[in-house]
Amino acid sequence: MTFDGDRRYPAEPAAVFDLFCQPDVITARYASQGDRDIEILSCGPDGDDFVIETRRTVEINLPGFAKKVLAPTNTMLQTDRWGPAERDGSRAGTFAVEVRGAPVSTSGSMSIAPDGDGTRHQVSGTIEVKVALVGGRIAKWSEGTARDTLAAEFDFHQARLAAE
Repeated sequence: MTFDGDRRYPAEPAAVFDLFCQPDVITARYASQGDRDIEILSCGPDGDDFVIETRRTVEINLPGFAKKVLAPTNTMLQTDRWGPAERDGSRAGTFAVEVRGAPVSTSGSMSIAPDGDGTRHQVSGTIEVKVALVGGRIAKWSEGTARDTLAAEFDFHQARLAAE
């Protein structure tokens, strides 16, 4: 299953990217969604890229059909890898989320680019569930959850940038 979203922020790409890379902001973003045990495993340059690796505990309200194959509390390992800035400040990157002990993974692409006097942030992802029989139903349900999470992250960033 796939999901995507985009949001326009009232700041230049460099300011948006700076916000994405601040450990206290990363921690606050996850905490605002109820995640706990949030750890920043790495956050810094890796060659020409900028890599952010996190681990966090996430609780999910599972539908009945998924409760036999998934746990409601999971540890998620996420790696965001941003490429170098272009002349106009735009950047492209990838993300991957591994759900420890569950047959679920998410990956995709992301970008920021100038948009008038602000920045457009776009995200596209794919959810893969490797479970016989109900895997497709779980992936379809996860798609809605992923979109809700993405919208909450967009809202969080929008509020932080507006407050600065």
